[in-house]
Amino acid sequence: MSEVSGSTRIREVIIRAIERDDFSACGGDFYARGHIRAIATAVGTDPRPLIEEYDSTRRIQEIAAASVFAPVTPIKLRERRGVNWTAVLSVFVLAALGFAGYLYFSGGGHPAKAGVHGSHPRDGRHSPSAAGSTSPGADSAAHAHALTPVSAAAFGPAGLGSGDDPADAPLAIDGIAGTAWHTSYYASANLGGLQSGTGLLVDLGKPMAITLVRLRLGQPRGAHLVLRAGDSPTPASLKVMNSEAGAGGIVRLRATVPYVARYLLIWFSRLPLNPNGSYFASIYGIRVYGGQPGTIGVQLAG
Repeated sequence: MSEVSGSTRIREVIIRAIERDDFSACGGDFYARGHIRAIATAVGTDPRPLIEEYDSTRRIQEIAAASVFAPVTPIKLRERRGVNWTAVLSVFVLAALGFAGYLYFSGGGHPAKAGVHGSHPRDGRHSPSAAGSTSPGADSAAHAHALTPVSAAAFGPAGLGSGDDPADAPLAIDGIAGTAWHTSYYASANLGGLQSGTGLLVDLGKPMAITLVRLRLGQPRGAHLVLRAGDSPTPASLKVMNSEAGAGGIVRLRATVPYVARYLLIWFSRLPLNPNGSYFASIYGIRVYGGQPGTIGVQLAG
């Protein structure tokens, strides 16, 4: 028990509680899954079946709790109220007046011109294009859209095959909110002084013009990361595209000039401190925006 606690930095009282299927001391589902993963790794067991069993049990408990506390509403078969058409028409008139006012003031007192718009991701704080923008490259950025990565792989200082948690790397691009890739657990923010960094390599399948990369990390802030891009999955060919320090939650890394690249490397050089006392980073989702190299003004990443 003490050896597992020492290697995972999880207190023995929490490990004993987990053995009894008591996860109340973990501080929530996110940390419970992290504890399960760390303990399983320490004892040489595959953590995925254990996490799946935990999630299944949690779903059953939530359904049972919802059925207990759901209010019982009697069904009235004969009572049927007519539609209040006066209220409906009033809402419609108010909505029409509000929309007309919006068009008037947003257009400087003139009706908005049809067809002047730009496409951008709904979740982007800095969208790849802006409506009516006159900034350099705005016209070409209007062609940007969500790109679909074909694979994600763990990447370490020695390149492919030397990164953390290689089995779960595809979870960062599977589009499922509750799944994630995690780095290993370290004793300090600088990866325990064991290596210069760790990360994920994303393959787009072919060279694309990249304008924006959106990451959904774990909640603790403090990650230092660099976004690199290139046409070859080798450290020397991956050039810096953007970076952010003290990152956590939603991170948006935008290219000042679109890059043409097939591979993207998300590289962590410092990790955030988590409530369990370990330093590690998680990527729950990766979204890449861009387009065909011929449709967007670009700069070669290599």
